[in-house]
Amino acid sequence: MSITMNVITEVFRHSLLETAKLLPFLFLAYLLMEFLERHSGKNAENLLKRCGKFGPLFGAVLGAFPQCGFSAAAAGLYSGRLITAGTLLAVFLSTSDEMLPILISNGVPASFILVVLGMKISIGIVAGFAVDMVFHVLHLDGKEVHPAIEDLCEREHCNCGENFVISALKHTVHILIFLLLVTFGLNILIEMIGKEVLASFILDRPLFGNVLAALMGLIPNCASSAVLTELYLSDVIGIGAMLSGLLVNAGVGTLVLFQNNHPLTDSLKLLLVLFGIGVISGCVIDLMPLSGWLNLFG
Repeated sequence: MSITMNVITEVFRHSLLETAKLLPFLFLAYLLMEFLERHSGKNAENLLKRCGKFGPLFGAVLGAFPQCGFSAAAAGLYSGRLITAGTLLAVFLSTSDEMLPILISNGVPASFILVVLGMKISIGIVAGFAVDMVFHVLHLDGKEVHPAIEDLCEREHCNCGENFVISALKHTVHILIFLLLVTFGLNILIEMIGKEVLASFILDRPLFGNVLAALMGLIPNCASSAVLTELYLSDVIGIGAMLSGLLVNAGVGTLVLFQNNHPLTDSLKLLLVLFGIGVISGCVIDLMPLSGWLNLFG
């Protein structure tokens, strides 16, 4: 498919608006990281250690709001080791992105929407606490509670100086430019491929539907969550496959994670865990009697 200049201009405008919505979330996240690093010292670390135990609970609830800015902010906070891996995954798993607006605009019953949101939040909470517990037992959480904004400054060579507000703004601008370029590239690619091709990716593949839907959910773009929700509403896929994809889809949160978090193996580990949770959860939901009840209401 050829792309005209009008299409490129429209895609860029959409990508710019999509990225601009993240500005307040990312700025506040970096501002918090800078403030704690420069002014709170050990008291902040001790506070985070105590609050971190309940992080997955609050993270899952916040992530359910239809705004991918929470997942981006959570990824930034995790990169600074201000929240635990379980809290980050809880946010990612409950992030709604385009699901909620599409369900509402299609007149889906409120009871169905509430149950789906409740399932995403519940899975986020349970999985978040489980990940934190397993990581603790396996001694994989040693760096989790140490604020590491100075490492981020060194990697970006930003010469932040003493003003934490200016420093937070610099980090925000850096990540926004990165997100704009990647989002624009993804939107152009999706425009060239077409949503119909994305939809056909999981058509007539019932045995692998959950895995394929989760792979689609890994696309860090609102288009994937929109396609998955629309496929379910069109009776093309079941509730389990839809949730497998939507649980994995964290909007641009995964982009922020891979841009800011180091080492790379840590980000890959979290992405693999996220993918596994999404696939397993979708398969379990398909096997439950609840699945049929949800399909009736959907």
